[in-house]
Amino acid sequence: MSRPAPALPEAFLQHPIAHRAFHGAGRPENSLSAVRAAVEAGYGIEIDVRSSSDGAAMVFHDADLERLTGLSGPLVAREAAALRTISLIGSADTIPTLREVLDLVAGRVPLLIEIKDHDDALGPNVGAVEAAVARDLEGYSGPVAVMSFNPHAVAEMARLAPDLPRGLTTCDFAPEEWPELPPRLADRLREIPDYENLGASFVSHDVRDLDRPRLAELKAQGAALLCWTVRDPETEAAARATADNVTFEGYLPRPPAS
Repeated sequence: MSRPAPALPEAFLQHPIAHRAFHGAGRPENSLSAVRAAVEAGYGIEIDVRSSSDGAAMVFHDADLERLTGLSGPLVAREAAALRTISLIGSADTIPTLREVLDLVAGRVPLLIEIKDHDDALGPNVGAVEAAVARDLEGYSGPVAVMSFNPHAVAEMARLAPDLPRGLTTCDFAPEEWPELPPRLADRLREIPDYENLGASFVSHDVRDLDRPRLAELKAQGAALLCWTVRDPETEAAARATADNVTFEGYLPRPPAS
């Protein structure tokens, strides 16, 4: 069992969290423009991180480049220097490194880093992304936490950076949304069985599934409960009856706490 990580900093419960940063027209998801807009608005920031072929932490959601850049092929097949020159569709932005995001945020708002799975199997094939994230976060000053759908990735972060707040990204793992997952693994992950063993301090759960009994059990044990992805004020209002904070996109949430 991993020793408990520090509690999620209070700032993560006070600032609505912008999903893939505060993206919108001319500000692609996970771009420096979206990060800058979130900082200026006082929102927390959630970003996704994958590894380049040479082991750099790149801020990008998809495994493949096509949707966000128009290019084909996996991000992991290219070196960081090449990735940093690739334009994000509809903007002047290029794919940023985690280091660039950290330098821009500079501790001014909370930063939630989701470690994407290397092979989308949620199995033990981890290491490169986690090592890059741990390396980049050395010496970073400001509220920051890491999370992943993959318990193996969270365990690796516990090993590499035991003093960093860590949590699990969770959902109901419905077969139609996770067709690549073996049913037995989906059934297991659905009940969040690894939380205690990982020494986690929070979960970020699908807003559509907040009535799951396991979440109430974890909250009773002291876990912070975030949720994703809220896209309108009505859903936010309902979510806040259960969740401690929301991860949002596509609308303006309740103002950040002063």
